[in-house]
Order: sequence, then C-alpha cells, then structure tokens
Amino acid sequence: MRLEKCWFCSSTIYPGHGIQFVRNDAKIFRFCRSKCHKNFKMKRNPRKVKWTKAYRSLHGKDMTQDSTFEFERKRNRPERYDRNMTEQTLKAIPLITKIRHERLKKHITDRHKPGKKKELERDNKELEQDINMLPKKLFSNEASAEKTKVKVKVKVVQQQTEDRMEE
Repeated sequence: MRLEKCWFCSSTIYPGHGIQFVRNDAKIFRFCRSKCHKNFKMKRNPRKVKWTKAYRSLHGKDMTQDSTFEFERKRNRPERYDRNMTEQTLKAIPLITKIRHERLKKHITDRHKPGKKKELERDNKELEQDINMLPKKLFSNEASAEKTKVKVKVKVVQQQTEDRMEE
C-alpha cells in the first residue's frame, strides 16, 4: 500500500482518496481534498497559507528537524528481506513514536514559554498601575492569611452501614 503526500498541505493521501492533476509537462500533483486542489488552481503559495505544513515549519510552529523523521523518509531502493531486521524494526516503531511524542511536547512547551513570560510581565505591570483601585482591606487580609496558612493532612474514613451493604 503506497501512501502519497499532498502537494499543497503535505498530509498523507491513502489509496483511493484525493485528486491527481497532471500538468502538460507530465508533472503529477496529488491533492488530499478539494480544498488543496482549489488553492492550487488559485495559484496560492503553500508557504503563505497558515494551515499548511509548509507554513507551520517555516514559521517554527512544527518540529522540522529531528532524527525520528529519518525513519519515515521515502526510500526508492529495494531492500533484501531479512526476518531479524524486520522483527527489530517492528519492535523499534513504538519506541520511536514515544520518543517523537516526547520531543514534540518539549517543542510545544518551549514555544509557549516566551508568550507566558510576556503575559506574566503584562499582568504584573497592569497590577502595579492599578493597585490603588483595590481596597486596602484586601492587602491586610492577604498578608495575615499568608502568614497563618498551614497545611494539615486529614484522613477521611468511610463507614459502611448495614443498609448500604444490603443495597
């Protein structure tokens, strides 16, 4: 089963799905859905359309350079069948996907860090500017509450009665 990539958005096209467009010079363009085909006919650049993979990778939204992507690369050279190699490959697939997901999570958190920092700075600045709008009682209560806060562990024991047992 051969899985193709959409020329416009780079998503996977499964057999029996999508549209093929063959240009006069025999260049084949494959599209996953009519949305991609219509955008291609309108001569839109995939690097400027926000929902495409090209845009996301160009603007640092997606992970583009990672060693785990090497396993997914298309190879045109046929390989001799080796049972041990196939077995090792099948065992490695879950491990590789796990590693990829962990790296993707780290990439997303790293991407969000500057925004969170800016948001915190903006909130602090707004609080400093408008601090006089808050009632003074609030400050004295917060200060005393912070000093007296003590965490206590409480064990809750649930008693079962005979009525519950019968139901």
